[in-house]
Amino acid sequence: MMRSILIVAILLSIAAAYYIYLPLPSTISEPWKLMFMDSILRGVMHVSFLAHNLGLSRPFDIAKYAASWDEIKGPQSSPAIRVTETSFGGVQAQVFESTAADQEPRLKRGVVYFHGGGWTLGSGRMQTYYFQCWSMAEELDAVVISIEYGLAPEARFPDQYNEAVQASKHILTAEVLGRYSIDPKRVAVSGDSAGGNLAAAVAQQVALDSSIPIKFKVQALVYPVLQALDFNTPSYQQNTNMPILDRPMVLRFWLEYLNGEQKLVPALLANNHTALDQGQEIAAAKAKTDWTKLLPVAFQKSYKPVFPLQGDPKLLEKLPGLLDVRAAPLLAETKVLKAVPPAYIMTCEHDVLRDDGLMYATRLEEAGVDVTVDHFEDGFHGCLSFAFGPFAFSVGRRSLGNYIHWLKENL
Repeated sequence: MMRSILIVAILLSIAAAYYIYLPLPSTISEPWKLMFMDSILRGVMHVSFLAHNLGLSRPFDIAKYAASWDEIKGPQSSPAIRVTETSFGGVQAQVFESTAADQEPRLKRGVVYFHGGGWTLGSGRMQTYYFQCWSMAEELDAVVISIEYGLAPEARFPDQYNEAVQASKHILTAEVLGRYSIDPKRVAVSGDSAGGNLAAAVAQQVALDSSIPIKFKVQALVYPVLQALDFNTPSYQQNTNMPILDRPMVLRFWLEYLNGEQKLVPALLANNHTALDQGQEIAAAKAKTDWTKLLPVAFQKSYKPVFPLQGDPKLLEKLPGLLDVRAAPLLAETKVLKAVPPAYIMTCEHDVLRDDGLMYATRLEEAGVDVTVDHFEDGFHGCLSFAFGPFAFSVGRRSLGNYIHWLKENL
């Protein structure tokens, strides 16, 4: 009996080690800790999609349920930070207010923040975002407004975008800014990953909308996802299986956001939607994502563009959002980019989305916009969210520090 138990234990240990171990480059931050964290997240995703394939749930249902375990229950304030829940233009939000100026009233910085999660997962109530917004409010002596936009599948593009614009437009009024003692000349829009996508799109829309007299002073984009035309940029090719976000998972999130079928993942991974036979509209859009011209040579390395000669014209019919600038801010016209505020863009070497941020930086610079690119050679997607708690990463603490420092200096 004991021998059987021992054998089973050994086999389970080997299986666990096999599942946890993932070959990672030595340049990535704390690889063994990252392997362990990634195995947990990967396990949740595998179970979530297994349940979907068995017809038991929708693709991300179990992952969403697991993410809800990490949420702070109810607003929790302290003498330094007051946290409240409210809504702006009908969109729910948490407001983190520094109380440092309460005794001597003065105008404070303001930050409108959009959390990540592939437009499908997450919440500003999750501990990582909660603590991040708390730290920003405290260190910047600011009011940070974390927006709770709707998530797929209940909300689909352009719902999340519309809510983000709607909330921002409501916040950027003299009445709301005055209520929170926010300086109308010192308001930023920011977000990470899919939230960075929303922040970039909102920054473009607010800059163009003449009905919004108060504008954002700066935008701060943390490893943003900005385009869905080329899933074979050098960073996609280099980091195909890299934690915390692998290449196929990006497609799963895009398809959930754009209301597409998950079975389309292989076709999009092959760039069949932007094949050379797809017409002039695609050709014009591809010029705005041409990494052979937009990426610094050091990041291109020895990778080659991937565009098949023949593709599937029905992909764009099924997914018109692929060409919609509201979903893909990198596709904006130069005249639009000229109007947006100065930008901070964080990128990570070991991130499939690295080149989205770098290409956007180049396009903004070419349009005459001041851009700060903050690149982390040992960073991975989502690293800023690992700045707190027992599983904090050194790159998580450094990236959060740099991000807040830039806002302190430029907002």
